[in-house]
Amino acid sequence: MKPLIVRLLVLFASFQLTLCLQAQSPVDKDFVPNGKVEMTLESGNYEIQPSSDNKIHVRWNEALKSVRVKVDVNGKSADVRVENTPHDNFHATIEIPAETSMRIRMTAGNITVSGIKGDKDIELNAGNLKISVGDSKDWGKVDASVTAGNVVASPFAANKSGLFRSFDWNGPGRYRLHAHLMAGNIDLIK
Repeated sequence: MKPLIVRLLVLFASFQLTLCLQAQSPVDKDFVPNGKVEMTLESGNYEIQPSSDNKIHVRWNEALKSVRVKVDVNGKSADVRVENTPHDNFHATIEIPAETSMRIRMTAGNITVSGIKGDKDIELNAGNLKISVGDSKDWGKVDASVTAGNVVASPFAANKSGLFRSFDWNGPGRYRLHAHLMAGNIDLIK
């Protein structure tokens, strides 16, 4: 009877370890609304969305020890770095206060930004960038460009594809948007 109990305990421990390895790995830091977050992201798929509190939360679906996430906060500025991501299927969610300006630099992959009000300065070498911009009246200066690819920005009545495509737009709002990709697609949606 004892060997059966030992086997069940070993099986239970293995199951718990598997659950831990599949769980998301969190990094959380206090932050203030109306601040500025600079992000340096290695390859992967990222969702950037509002947090439900005044914190920066970073979660990812890979429990690999090689992935390094660093969040430094200094007053109204924060620096988020994601490094040593695996070569395939890395996904992370980054939550920041809903009213935050951001600057993002990324090697390659996909970024979706939704529900964040503030200036946006985003550049990728290759991939897809999707930004929910809300009402076009919120924006002052908007520019988006691709060296090769597509720029679709229906709230600003722009649709460009091919090589060296860009558009500029000026409106009554207070926010600024700059988006650039070497190769890929920019999709600005309402």
